[in-house]
Amino acid sequence: MPKHILIIDDDVPIGDMLSEALTREGYRVSRAYSGTEALLALPQARPDLVLLDLMLPGLAGEEVLPKIKGIPVIVVSAKVDVQDKVDLLLGGAADYVTKPFEIKELLARVAVRLRQAPAPDVARFAFGPLELDADTRTAALGERQVRLTRTECAILKLLMLNPRQVITKSQILDRISLDTPDCTESSLKMHVSNLRKKLRELDGNDWIEAVWGIGFKLRTPEEVLQ
Repeated sequence: MPKHILIIDDDVPIGDMLSEALTREGYRVSRAYSGTEALLALPQARPDLVLLDLMLPGLAGEEVLPKIKGIPVIVVSAKVDVQDKVDLLLGGAADYVTKPFEIKELLARVAVRLRQAPAPDVARFAFGPLELDADTRTAALGERQVRLTRTECAILKLLMLNPRQVITKSQILDRISLDTPDCTESSLKMHVSNLRKKLRELDGNDWIEAVWGIGFKLRTPEEVLQ
């Protein structure tokens, strides 16, 4: 699967140029045009690398940077002050490129950072604002957290890996059997019910939808907030 790069820049011509160049190199590209839009897109986009402008509407790039965890960020900005660069590199940026830039140099920096990037933490999953840490078996929405049983964690992980899809009861039993051999057809309904109740405690919403006679699906954030 091609590496995924998120461009956060409200300058449309520059964003278009970056997107075209990165696509030609075989990368998958997505775009965000403000700091606020970027923070909403990050959990679902789950990019391998971020190109971040600083002069953004809404949240500035300096405010967005510390909120990007576990993903290398190359700052692309017209700010040339050395102290700005030092502060951003110390604040978590993997690299800093000054506008205007040579596209060949930027592509080389992207390739280097992707080679150096650590393997993704496969124990953490996100779907919109809903997050799951499979190591600690903790589901979270913002600052609120709830602990899950081993079976509940396995079910939620499966649903988050297959968002918007209805997963049949037999598929759930088959695909979580290695993690939870004690889950049976008769107990599955109880486990899902308990999981739905715990997620409801986080924000009062139903995140899991029962599809009558078939199975279950994770509701999208848009559906949840309707």
